[in-house]
Amino acid sequence: MSLIYGIVIFILVIVLLSIFFSFVPLGLWISALAAGVKIRIFDLIGMRLRRVPPSIIINSMIKAHKAGLSEVTLDKLEAHYLAGGNVDRVVNALIAAQRAGIPLTFEKAAAIDLAGRDVLEAVQMSVNPKVIETPVVAAVAKDGIELKAKARVTVRANIERLVGGAGEATIIARVGEGIVTTIGSAESYKEVLENPDSISRTVLAKGLDAGTAFEIVSIDIADVDVGSNVGARLKSDQAEADMRIAQAQAESRRALAIAREQEMKALTQEMRAKVTEAEREIPLAIAQALREGKIGVLDYYTLKNIMADTAMREAISQITKKPEEGKQ
Repeated sequence: MSLIYGIVIFILVIVLLSIFFSFVPLGLWISALAAGVKIRIFDLIGMRLRRVPPSIIINSMIKAHKAGLSEVTLDKLEAHYLAGGNVDRVVNALIAAQRAGIPLTFEKAAAIDLAGRDVLEAVQMSVNPKVIETPVVAAVAKDGIELKAKARVTVRANIERLVGGAGEATIIARVGEGIVTTIGSAESYKEVLENPDSISRTVLAKGLDAGTAFEIVSIDIADVDVGSNVGARLKSDQAEADMRIAQAQAESRRALAIAREQEMKALTQEMRAKVTEAEREIPLAIAQALREGKIGVLDYYTLKNIMADTAMREAISQITKKPEEGKQ
């Protein structure tokens, strides 16, 4: 029986030790002590209970201790991890900033990291500025000639404005705006081609890095090309538009004239109808006058002679007109 109890106790001890060593990272604790980082076993157990990976916290703590970052504590690292931050990146950024002589506190680095920016890249960019190449920007000078320019903007990260500061897209947009303004204010495109550095000076003088997470070190014009003659094209389009307007107005006037002509023709036909109707009443009026004795038979024949004479004269005039028309 004693043998059985001994075996059971041995198995229980093995199980308990296995659970203990799986729950408590003893290797990390030994590594921390060897590196000079004072940490208790209960701290490691607390990390397990709070679901914080001890390896991430301890390794970052060892790096910070070896780099001489006394402000970095176990509680700060654990709190930053629980807030969703990248502990290893923050510690690396603090070490890089210390080596480069850049003032950066743990709270500032943690805030930058939680804001979604790469704090390590920001520190590296403060030491080694980054070159941003803008897309081709087209602008038109006052003489109507289009110029296409491309610039290279050298920027340095501004640690103090990383939280809440605008990004690279804003820098590119502002530089493009400055290029358009400079070219647009030039009297001739030749001025810009002769002095492309005038674009850089004008853009730099505007302080385009205000409110951004960067500090503009320099702006260099990489390329300037001559585009199309926008002014001439606009004038041509305007002339064509004016011609179309004039044609439309002329067509409108012609339509009005045609309508007026048709109206006058209709009016003429109407008047002719009235004349014909009036002529039909003449014989009736003559007969009425004869019956009433207002005119005599002699007067009637005199009137007939006059009408016959008039008809003869009209016939003679028509005969004389035809030879003249043939000669023409």
